[in-house]
Amino acid sequence: MSNALTRTTEYVHTTGTHREDDAYVVARRGADSAGHEKVFESFEACRGVYDELPESFTASDVERSGLTGGRRHMLVWHYAEHPAFDCELASRQPLTVEKTVEGEAVDEEATDDERAADATASANESTTGDHLGVMPADD
Repeated sequence: MSNALTRTTEYVHTTGTHREDDAYVVARRGADSAGHEKVFESFEACRGVYDELPESFTASDVERSGLTGGRRHMLVWHYAEHPAFDCELASRQPLTVEKTVEGEAVDEEATDDERAADATASANESTTGDHLGVMPADD
């Protein structure tokens, strides 16, 4: 019965599990120890950490949110892979992710009018709908 209330989605490097107690667990794909996971009170709590990160972030930025060690990198990968987070992998070395606006990397020097025009143009373009070229694995 509890499996019916628990849903795990697998990505290339990470998994995301919505648990029956509303917790959201980010784990390194294929790992089986608690040292390779981060449990959030909810998906919204995971979103809150993402929202507090700068427009371009690395594992060091995630460390400021209280995560240490390999879990920082795991969370950076998860944000890049999960389609609910508007960001994309910018660099693997060092692991860097950039937040996007309407599927485009954020240009911090652009004016609000330029960003609005870019967003409108992007909305009119056809896209494939995938995120980082990564689709969730079949359950």
